[in-house]
Amino acid sequence: MRDSTIRRKIKWESAAETNVGAVRDVNEDAILSRPEVNLWAVADGMGGHAVGDVASRMIKEGLQRASCAGTLDEVVDEIEDILISVNQQILNYSQTALDNKIIGSTVVVLLIVGKVGICFWVGDSRLYLYRKGVLNKLTRDHSRVEELIERGVITEEEAINHAESNVITRAVGVDQDFCVDVQAFDVQLKDTFLLCSDGLYNMLTNDDMVLHLTETQLEQKVNSLVENALDNGAPDNVSAIVVKGDFEKTVTREFVFDSSQFV
Repeated sequence: MRDSTIRRKIKWESAAETNVGAVRDVNEDAILSRPEVNLWAVADGMGGHAVGDVASRMIKEGLQRASCAGTLDEVVDEIEDILISVNQQILNYSQTALDNKIIGSTVVVLLIVGKVGICFWVGDSRLYLYRKGVLNKLTRDHSRVEELIERGVITEEEAINHAESNVITRAVGVDQDFCVDVQAFDVQLKDTFLLCSDGLYNMLTNDDMVLHLTETQLEQKVNSLVENALDNGAPDNVSAIVVKGDFEKTVTREFVFDSSQFV
């Protein structure tokens, strides 16, 4: 006699879009979508600096080569090592090709391994989780206004139009002394994640984001998020990736031998 257990894995599907915005001529954002290995990223080249699009593209190309194979610890180490390596590559490029002009990029990365999600970030690109009707920000901006908020000097509302609202305190490719923030969390069926650049979230309220994340199709969610930002003026580049977990269409049946009948 055999008992069978049916297990249905979570499949993570995604949709992504990046747009130059309503004002700028060059898109310095870069997006990476690799649902086959559950890896996504948004990189935002530092605006106002020389060739910020080069920095964001270097991050994308580095993460594109990630194998995402092995244990959870091994995969996390691989992503961290890639970002550390790209940081040095950007510094070297700045020295040899740009006479040490400062270039750089923020980045936010989502990696899912089994039932664990890992977020890596540097700068103020963000990861949000929409779960059971509630939207939560999983990242903490590396920015001047975030520091002022934490010290109680200003409120979150005052931060929106603050004079230093565009000042970030950490980026890929700026300093030799480089650090990536990493956070682990559980993932659940029907979880929806939003990775985005500041060009998106600065143009939308949390209520706006929730409204668009409740759209039926993934492509609709992303398109409506970006279009809303553009409708609101979007002075910066706008990038968004939406990732949602649903049941695999195929079912895995595991059989367990019941030896009690022979006792």
